[in-house]
Amino acid sequence: MARIFSRAFRRSPFFFQKRHESTMASLTKDEILILLRPPFTNWSNIVRDAEKVVGYPTSFMNLRCLLSDEFANMALYLRKLVGSNHLVMQTAKNVLYGDSKNLQPWGLIILLLSKSVKAATLTPQTKKIEESQRVLAELTEMIRTGHLIHKGIVNVPFTKRSKNTESAIFGNKIAILLGDYLLVTANAMLAELRNSDVSYIISTALKDLSEGEFFGERDEQNQPLPGKPKRVNDEINITFDTTSITADEVLGKPRKEWTARSVFNGVSLLGRGCQSAMVLGRQSRETVGCAYHFGCHVGLAWQAAAELQSLTSESKDQFCLASAPVLFALEGNPDLYKIIDQAKGDVKDVDYEDLKFNILKTDAVSKTQMLYEEHAKKATSYIESIGQNESVDMIKKLINTF
Repeated sequence: MARIFSRAFRRSPFFFQKRHESTMASLTKDEILILLRPPFTNWSNIVRDAEKVVGYPTSFMNLRCLLSDEFANMALYLRKLVGSNHLVMQTAKNVLYGDSKNLQPWGLIILLLSKSVKAATLTPQTKKIEESQRVLAELTEMIRTGHLIHKGIVNVPFTKRSKNTESAIFGNKIAILLGDYLLVTANAMLAELRNSDVSYIISTALKDLSEGEFFGERDEQNQPLPGKPKRVNDEINITFDTTSITADEVLGKPRKEWTARSVFNGVSLLGRGCQSAMVLGRQSRETVGCAYHFGCHVGLAWQAAAELQSLTSESKDQFCLASAPVLFALEGNPDLYKIIDQAKGDVKDVDYEDLKFNILKTDAVSKTQMLYEEHAKKATSYIESIGQNESVDMIKKLINTF
């Protein structure tokens, strides 16, 4: 039955809107979850097929860094946190056992994009370009991983520190060291490329990641809180120019707020990585621009899909309060903001079960599904304008896996 409902959901994005009042109101929470659950896809098999195309096991892209003496020494300290609930351990598990829901293969996308415009004949010059693009893919993954580890830092107020908080404080030190090591290594690799244009492009993405940590309201653990919903027209012309985005302009407007937060928090990095790959490949200015927009739309499509899976899964883990389903639900039912407003000190105080149940009764899931489809379609359009070959076909498979 779940598969039947899933197929119906995929075929018709307006399925829930048409039957919202007559169907949703009469279903239990478990029945709603079955109805909304996306179809299962074998993500790992598709990734392995893509790795065969590029001829490089990107699953071990950070292996050179992980096997270094410096990282090994820090890993010994990390073992002391095994069994604790520190966020850095949860991040480490996601990095090591990541799947399509929590760690998409950005480096693989960059390598496939690079291969899609690769010259037919192999010369010493093209071999050098190919190696530089591989280094770019690796350092992009390192920057992303380092950023995720840094986000695992837990705020422990000085007045509340005691023996019970020693593991949290120790975990923070490890998170800082691990994240810094990955970021420093990535910057060293970036410098070794000896390309000032690429250095500037990637530095722009680093700026966006930093600003993303201060964008919008946050709780005491720096977890994002949604803007208070505003009853205004939310028409948006998608822009990836972060210098023109202001909080007052986008907060409280679901599509604008979600796009801005996503671009700041990593999508810009994927876009800049794709853009840099074309710069290293000495492609035309038009191709370079298409690559940036392609990367951004891929990132947004995957982000929407991941948030959709997180909300409709059977897991009872907390989900991001600034995710697309939450923002769309707040637009349709502003009263839900009271649930969040009462727990602004710590997002863990939110009643996620109650919030999820109320979100599932709105059309937020169908709107998030359409958001994913919109960006997946735009990403496909951009990659098709760059080339038509095996690499492009594999990219389209990765985009439409969810």
